[in-house]
Amino acid sequence: MEAKVYLQHPDAGKQGVSIDQAKREVIQAAILEVLRRHEKLTYEDLARAVEQKLARKFDGSIRWYVTTVKLDLEARHVIERVKDKRREFIRLARA
Repeated sequence: MEAKVYLQHPDAGKQGVSIDQAKREVIQAAILEVLRRHEKLTYEDLARAVEQKLARKFDGSIRWYVTTVKLDLEARHVIERVKDKRREFIRLARA
C-alpha cells in the first residue's frame, strides 16, 4: 500500500485531501521546476507545462494533481498567487 500524505488548502474553511506521497512528490517537483524557469505563470500555463513534462510518465489526472498540490504549496507559502490588472498568476513565494 502506498504511503499517503495529507495536503492542506489555503482557505482555512476548506479541507485538503490525502494522496499518495509518491504522486505528490512527482507533481510538486514538476511544479517547482516549471516555476523556477518562469517568473510567473497563469494556472493554465502551469498545468500545461506540467502535463507536457509528465506526459506518459504519470498515472492519473495530471491536472487534478496539479490543482491539489498547487493549493497545498500555497497553504505552505511555497508559491503564491498574484494579480495584475486582469489576470491571476502563480509564482514562487517571495520572502
